[in-house]
Amino acid sequence: MSTAFQENRSVFVTGAGSGIGREIALRLAREGLSVMVTDLDVEAGNQTAKLINEEGGRALSAEVDVRNRGQIKAAAELAVAEWGGLHYLVNNAGLVTNHSFKDLTEEAWDLVVDVNLKGQFLVAQQVAPHIREAGGGAIVNLSTVEAAVVVTSGTTAQPHYNASKGGVPMLTKALAVELAADNIRVNCVAPGPIATDFFSLEGVTSPEAMEFMKQRLLVPRVGTPADIAAAVTWLLSDEASWIDGIQMPVDGGWLTR
Repeated sequence: MSTAFQENRSVFVTGAGSGIGREIALRLAREGLSVMVTDLDVEAGNQTAKLINEEGGRALSAEVDVRNRGQIKAAAELAVAEWGGLHYLVNNAGLVTNHSFKDLTEEAWDLVVDVNLKGQFLVAQQVAPHIREAGGGAIVNLSTVEAAVVVTSGTTAQPHYNASKGGVPMLTKALAVELAADNIRVNCVAPGPIATDFFSLEGVTSPEAMEFMKQRLLVPRVGTPADIAAAVTWLLSDEASWIDGIQMPVDGGWLTR
């Protein structure tokens, strides 16, 4: 068990039913944290909690749509009732729809922006008071390299996704400023291309995709959820206690050139 976290600490993780979110939840549990696993997919969230508990960790799961303030509040209160407090938050939940600018609908725009950006605001607004009451802690938001650059091998992009993720670093900075008085640090991790089913495994691991990505990657491989979980864990931990308000790319060097 890591000494980077004090004993009897707990964390609230959104979108923890699969992919990067599940790996973050598992990693934090292995570091000794109690984990409130939240996801819109109840079965997936339950499975993550089951995996943690089977490894000897401590986890609860709850259905949370990050657009639903009531569900967020109920899950946070459940964690506090079970463990006496909440100390950390990982805003991981996110989605994308396959729309270019020309065919982008208002419904798709609203869905993606509401989940990826407004959702992080709503969750933080509900969970931060519990962190303050516990004496302080840390928040990590998930953005993407597409908060800074458009990643495409063709002529179309996904403007709603870029816009939603582009707001995350600034939300992070604003929260860092406001929550500093509550002894709460707020940082952001920007993943590069990661081998999950978020877009499609084939989309990031095919020979054609790798040929395109090698033009930008300095580390010649696709990232893994474990790469992101390691960075999130470190930013939450006491080892990063003098880091606040930043966006940390975890991208194999994608943003370097």
